[in-house]
Amino acid sequence: MVKNRVFFSFIIFCFLFALVLSKAFYIQVINKGKLLSYAKSQFFREVKEYPNRGNILDRNGNPLAINVHVYNLFTIPKNKNTQFYNQLRSLSKIVPQLPFEKIKSLVQKRNKYTWLGRKIRLSEEQIKKIKKLDGIFIEAHTERVYPNRELLAQTLGFVGMDNVGLAGIENSLNNELKGKPQVVKYIRDAKGRPIKYETKASELVAMDVNLSIDKDIQGALESYLKESVIYHKANRGGAGVMDAETGEIIAIANYPTYDPNLATSYPLEHRKLAFVTDPFEPGSIFKTLTFASALENKIASPETKFFCEYGKMRVQNHWISEAETHEKFEWLTLSDILKHSSNVGTTKVAFALKYPKLRATLDKFRISEKTGIEIKGESKGILSYKATDKVRPLSLSNISFGQGVATTALQMLRAYASIANGGYLVKPTLLKNESSQINKENRIISEKTALDLTKMLVSVVEEGTGDNAKIPHYEIAGKTGTAQRVSPSGGYSGYIGSFIGFPVNVNRKFVVMAYIDNPTENGYYGGVTAAPIFKKITQYILYKKKDFAQFAKYDEKSNTKNLDEVQVQQAQSTKIFPQGLMPDFTGLDKSSAMQLAQERDIVLDIYGFGVVAGQSITPGTPIAGTTNLKLNFEAPTYVE
Repeated sequence: MVKNRVFFSFIIFCFLFALVLSKAFYIQVINKGKLLSYAKSQFFREVKEYPNRGNILDRNGNPLAINVHVYNLFTIPKNKNTQFYNQLRSLSKIVPQLPFEKIKSLVQKRNKYTWLGRKIRLSEEQIKKIKKLDGIFIEAHTERVYPNRELLAQTLGFVGMDNVGLAGIENSLNNELKGKPQVVKYIRDAKGRPIKYETKASELVAMDVNLSIDKDIQGALESYLKESVIYHKANRGGAGVMDAETGEIIAIANYPTYDPNLATSYPLEHRKLAFVTDPFEPGSIFKTLTFASALENKIASPETKFFCEYGKMRVQNHWISEAETHEKFEWLTLSDILKHSSNVGTTKVAFALKYPKLRATLDKFRISEKTGIEIKGESKGILSYKATDKVRPLSLSNISFGQGVATTALQMLRAYASIANGGYLVKPTLLKNESSQINKENRIISEKTALDLTKMLVSVVEEGTGDNAKIPHYEIAGKTGTAQRVSPSGGYSGYIGSFIGFPVNVNRKFVVMAYIDNPTENGYYGGVTAAPIFKKITQYILYKKKDFAQFAKYDEKSNTKNLDEVQVQQAQSTKIFPQGLMPDFTGLDKSSAMQLAQERDIVLDIYGFGVVAGQSITPGTPIAGTTNLKLNFEAPTYVE
């Protein structure tokens, strides 16, 4: 009998235990989502508050995007009685930009969390008064501000209402800039009143970002670009500067641009960085890559001659002619073809080369591939034919001189950087990174090919179509381009004038590209529209960097006719004033002045940079023994 009772009790307990387990399983597994929603319903509001967004700085620490304190105001309108509306009326008096009728209309039809105002700038006194109002809540917040307005706008991008990056660096590096949030919850107390408390996340501060951009060079670039676009009444223009060794973008812009503080007030076309996102037919600046392929494949040397058909050549049912119909070229060397930008000569080179070899070289330059720069929306360009495709002669001819192929300006900037740095392909970057990318894994063309191309490009500026890019005392390698412009409605309409190049006799190589899209006045050739922009930007950078150390010409030819004023004045100084008299240092660069001072036992006290503009002791004054002399240096100005 007792055993039966024990057994029966055991069965009952097992049954009850099974019920408990099944209930627990139902609550914790089956009905988990519903119960969590019940729990969350106990909160009026749950928001994530991020730390102050990281600042964006240029390479020298100058601010490009910063934060200012603003405040969000909200209410949870539970009891809309007279007292509640009186609080709203008091708020409108404290914050005039929130009229009573406006905020009243916001809450009349809502019983939930309601914004009264967002990103409002308030004084300390206003904040203290608002905190005394029942049912009105205030959240500290930050607003993104771009102190330089339009400067670098298309690269920086902008943020939305919630400080989330929507374009440019703000978007591509959003996770790094915004940091990790803390959760803020508003719950009811026993009387149903909202109470705020915070649930802190692990400590992680939003990081600042240092760009490779130089703010001063960026400002100069944008100024010169704007000036040229307006002068030529063009649709737009673009320009960029890239360090040929590190891949750092020193400056980059398009014009027209916009103010990121008022981003939505501008059309989308002005807000994108077309230098990176929009491919176009590059025209004659592409010829250099065709010649790089010919040199690499030993199809030709700079001295190899091609017959240029007196300026006109029939290919299939079309005529290939020169840009200027009066040009009737006969035999031209490879170097001369580039110097005169001969379409017929370039076609002859391409026909000797054949498409598979040309395509193999273009693939090394990664034409038709994205560069991987830190901007979303980058285009990879358009190169339709594969290496194995049978390409018609006319198509090969067009590709060889930059028609029927589309690249971004950034891709061309990277390609020419490979020539400037001796044959290495470097990855463009907008982040400060002074480490060299020059290593054997990155070599795409031989050092000899890069050197030959550089000499050929120098001749373009010295004797060919790039005359407007000349800079006194510097050896400039560069190429003009004037391409037909693809019309949105089909076919071609207008032109894109471009120039790309680099100074040769400098300590640190950098490449500059500029282009003008659809110039309608004052010329349209690249040598007229873009080369002057190149010259101004390059000259500004050279003087800013004080790079006067290598005034000697690049090649081995005689420099007699190219003697600069510095050399002439140095010769005159030592000739006119013999030992015992103070020399005339005016016009000398620093190294020449120091050499002369050492010869005359003079101790120099140097101020400024550039060339000597003044000295503390008048030239010709008798001196004896060791003499102290103050020299004032200034950036040279040249009269061309």
